[in-house]
Amino acid sequence: MTLRPVRRALISVSDKTGLIDFATALGAAGVQLLSTGGTASALKKAGLAVTDVSEVTGFPEIMDGRVKTLHPKVHGGLLAVRDNPEHVAAMQAHGIEGIDLLVVNLYPFEATVARGADYDETIENIDIGGPAMIRAAAKNHGDVAVVVDVADYGRVLEAVAAGGTELGLRKELAAKAYARTAAYDAAISNHLAGLLAIEAPVWRSFGGTLSSALRYGENPHQTASVYLTGEKRPGVATAAQLQGKALSYNNLNDTDAAFELVAEFDPAKTAAVAIIKHANPCGVATGGSLLEAYEKALRCDPVSAFGGIVALNGSIDAEAARKIVEIFTEVIIAPDASDEAKAIIAKKKNLRLLLTGALPDPRAGGDLVKSIAGGLLVQNRDTVSSSDLDLKVVTKRAPSAAELEDLRFAFTIAKHVKSNTIVYARDGATVGIGAGQMSRIDSARIAARKAEDAAKAAGLDGSLATGSVVASDAFFPFADGLLVAAEAGVTAVIQPGGSIRDDEVIAAADEAGLAMVLTGVRHFRH
Repeated sequence: MTLRPVRRALISVSDKTGLIDFATALGAAGVQLLSTGGTASALKKAGLAVTDVSEVTGFPEIMDGRVKTLHPKVHGGLLAVRDNPEHVAAMQAHGIEGIDLLVVNLYPFEATVARGADYDETIENIDIGGPAMIRAAAKNHGDVAVVVDVADYGRVLEAVAAGGTELGLRKELAAKAYARTAAYDAAISNHLAGLLAIEAPVWRSFGGTLSSALRYGENPHQTASVYLTGEKRPGVATAAQLQGKALSYNNLNDTDAAFELVAEFDPAKTAAVAIIKHANPCGVATGGSLLEAYEKALRCDPVSAFGGIVALNGSIDAEAARKIVEIFTEVIIAPDASDEAKAIIAKKKNLRLLLTGALPDPRAGGDLVKSIAGGLLVQNRDTVSSSDLDLKVVTKRAPSAAELEDLRFAFTIAKHVKSNTIVYARDGATVGIGAGQMSRIDSARIAARKAEDAAKAAGLDGSLATGSVVASDAFFPFADGLLVAAEAGVTAVIQPGGSIRDDEVIAAADEAGLAMVLTGVRHFRH
């Protein structure tokens, strides 16, 4: 028989959402309630009959509540196998009564860290008794139901009313319980490792809370979900979606790439807009207004922009909104939007509008995680900003002030384009982008062709690359890629340097009359 009646329940919760209604229903069903500390006080205040755990253990809560449930009469009641005669005999010998239902949610460690509490407060919000009880009850799910999520209160009450919990439900609750303690411990260990600046801990865990299950992953035959890690970084995972269809896996991935890119530009200094397709920018620009920046970004590749993601680094105004909705766009993301802009976008019912409230800090640290067969790749975020780089002029001609500004802009964009990357830019806007090619020379050719196509689309002769600057995310291994850019009409070059053929590349730049600067920093993105 897998049905287990619930006669005795221990409730100890930090999050008291729905607590009184839940406990009242248990009490009405004849369940004896045990509790601790603040939970017991809340239940008593509501007029419920509750037994304090200290009455069961015969031992008071001590050390500011650090020790209250760590006792054989608690853990024996959770761990005893009801059909095991030796376990039953031990319970009788030591006066241990079974606990059939455990309801625990943990001290709010993650929330405490997120609001910037000091070290002492975060340590005091590490729960000890709670995880110990959760693990005990979950191990003994053959007999005991464990609840760590308020969302499961209703299901448990239905089971109690039906005569008890089924094994299937108890297994499901146990799996969730272990996932919760794993995520909790991961948050604690990663926080402490961060405080100690440990770059490569011997043991590493990552955890998250389900935000939403998606219709499918990159393709319809793949499943996918979104999990929140608790990282305090404004972005797509925590944005408010004001309208539009549900977001897909690809939408979320592309929107994240777009918003991280525009966050490189301080809205107090310039407006910035990025148009993204398949996680690569097809146009990025700065301007005196969001409208100007959008129009410049769109000019780079108006064909690819169709069905793309638009990210803005400031509050969307009506002028920008009207222009953006002229073509089919999947998602718009920005820190905020005016009421008039929201109304304009609302006319496109399927268009998703995401507002984040703020921009992520491009210089803030954090971890990026990618799965590989049998393991995980973990690296810290690329926080190098082009504005901070000490550029080294290596050609006979130094770049002009205008060229230098565009060089830093282009290298910033290259940081957010899949490697191998070549970016042509002029007047604070991309004019040609070559992304994700196996050969850097092919990236240079594709970017040049994009600049020619953009000129034709604008009704211009020649190429938008004429008079532009070029950025390469990694060094030129040969001069050929540089020469393609020179033929396209660039006047200045920014690249990391470090190739054994740097002298050859520099000589080619001098011969072509180009200015070249080296960054000493590579921006691969895979």
